[in-house]
Amino acid sequence: MSLALWLIAAVIAVLAVSWLADRWNTSPPLLLIIFGLAASFLPIVPNFELEPEIVLIGILPPLLFSAAYNTSFIDFKAKRATIASLSVGLVIFTTVFVGVVTWLFVPDIPLAAGFALGAIVAPPDAVAATAIARRVGMPTAIVQILEGESLMNDATALTALRTAIGAVAGTVTILQVGLQFLVAAGGGIVIGLAFALVGSRVRMAIKNPIYDSALSFVTPYLAYVCAEAIEASGVVAVVIAGLLFGHKAPLLQSGTARLTTEANWRTVSFVLENGVFLLIGLQLPTIVEGVEKDDVTWPALLVACAAVYLLTVVTRFVWVFGFGSAAKWGWLRRSGGVATWSGMTVVSWAGMRGVVTLAAALTLPTDLTNREALILIAFFVVVVSLLLQGTTLPWLVKALRLRPPDAGEQALQQATLLADASRAGMAELQVILNTSAKPVLPGVVERLEAYVRDRKYAAWELVAAPGDTEAPVATYTRLRLRMLRSEREAVVAARDSGKYDDEVIRRVIRVLDVEEAMLDTPAIAGSQREQPLEPGEGRGTDCQHFAAAQDLAVPAVLACSDCENKGTVPVHFRMCLTCGKVGCCDSSEGQHAYHHYAETGHPVIRSVEPGEAWRWCFADEIVASAAHNRSD
Repeated sequence: MSLALWLIAAVIAVLAVSWLADRWNTSPPLLLIIFGLAASFLPIVPNFELEPEIVLIGILPPLLFSAAYNTSFIDFKAKRATIASLSVGLVIFTTVFVGVVTWLFVPDIPLAAGFALGAIVAPPDAVAATAIARRVGMPTAIVQILEGESLMNDATALTALRTAIGAVAGTVTILQVGLQFLVAAGGGIVIGLAFALVGSRVRMAIKNPIYDSALSFVTPYLAYVCAEAIEASGVVAVVIAGLLFGHKAPLLQSGTARLTTEANWRTVSFVLENGVFLLIGLQLPTIVEGVEKDDVTWPALLVACAAVYLLTVVTRFVWVFGFGSAAKWGWLRRSGGVATWSGMTVVSWAGMRGVVTLAAALTLPTDLTNREALILIAFFVVVVSLLLQGTTLPWLVKALRLRPPDAGEQALQQATLLADASRAGMAELQVILNTSAKPVLPGVVERLEAYVRDRKYAAWELVAAPGDTEAPVATYTRLRLRMLRSEREAVVAARDSGKYDDEVIRRVIRVLDVEEAMLDTPAIAGSQREQPLEPGEGRGTDCQHFAAAQDLAVPAVLACSDCENKGTVPVHFRMCLTCGKVGCCDSSEGQHAYHHYAETGHPVIRSVEPGEAWRWCFADEIVASAAHNRSD
């Protein structure tokens, strides 16, 4: 079978196995390794030998760039102390202890080779941990720490590996190790900053989304190769470039370019990430065959595999709890990490190994004593960590009762942020109307104002009351999607009739596609429990209207008297905190809560839907949300 057919078969296998993993609610990396291992025993499947350069240069840079691009630079900066501790301190800590244990259990290898193995198994994998984290709903702070750690620990591990391999052939002093690390990290930062600076100017000049998307694919490879050419860390260069590009993307790219780039990157990352785990399974039999040529007995090798794996787990627990406790008890400056025992437990257990460990193991010198045994130990750590930790991590999160991100709180933040953005847009529109020499037709202004108003109101209705099957905006989305499907079918029928030019048909379909893309189906966000607001909580709590608002009792029976009088249908109920009048929200036909404010000037309302306690100030257009006890 030709190489092209094998590549097609691999992509189909990745799609099928990933689909099964989603259906079975299990880890795709783990299932892909098992599938690859099973497939390797089929007679028609050849022995695959994955070259390390393919992973280190062909696969790793785009994966790191994509992950960094989608990582919040603000959150990364806020948690930099914890991330640095895990990505530098923990990697070195693990490297040293694993190196010593390997040197003791595997005969005829130098201590430097043991340190090389320690560097190989030290960095956890981003794909496996964060995929599980998002699926089970870990607290946001934990997900951010795992993402940040996985971006930077590869650079430390690969630098340590390079130093250890050099020490196998000769002598390396502590001073040389420190200098090499500083050159690798510092050079990588400089290269990453240079690419971000130059690339930003280039991307601002590009107007074609296709060119912009193509340039984004070239960037990680260029940054990696340039950094490695000066013996700096290509990993650091790619991560820095990706972080800054992602942070500046809203100012550098058009909306169309961002949608195109993100869609393309999601597809590429999915295939590359999962394809590597498939290759791990396919390569395991070849590695086992190679071990039989080494001078290591199987009992000793199995003991070494178990010892190294256990040590990666133990060192992570010791480091995370040690650093976390020091920060919790004030021995360190504020680190931006997890402060609870349950949070530290999950961070400690979420140390699955993956892509980088695989690639790094294959870079060991071919003339190294018992090389295949060391590679098998690394593969053992990858497989067992995915099998044991990957399958039990969701259970652990539930057992520790870690609260997932509060969808209700996020919906309130989204609505508030859109209100801020809407004010800026309306202010700009007013400036244009006041300064433009050419008059703007009233109908155009009304359409602009109506669109901004409808968008703001829809954002407020992302929160559904407990027991509701659908939030109002979800109902709108569902109905509009069905309408768009019928509209598209009508356009296709007109196309098939031959009565319209092809270019006209394509333009109309593009209009429908853009609207469909804008209909981001919202998750129904239900508040977890009602809890009164306390002083100092929520956004905008310095508002004088919030301070003056009364804490009125919620009526036993909720009804909008204005809707009853006028025969309109209320959506959600809001109560005035000055006089206690209950009105319907701005997504209702009558918008009676707002009209009550317009008539009386009473500025503050609160939601009286079951399970909700947030407040809104009409005068200042700010929200104060209910406080929730968080575990992160």
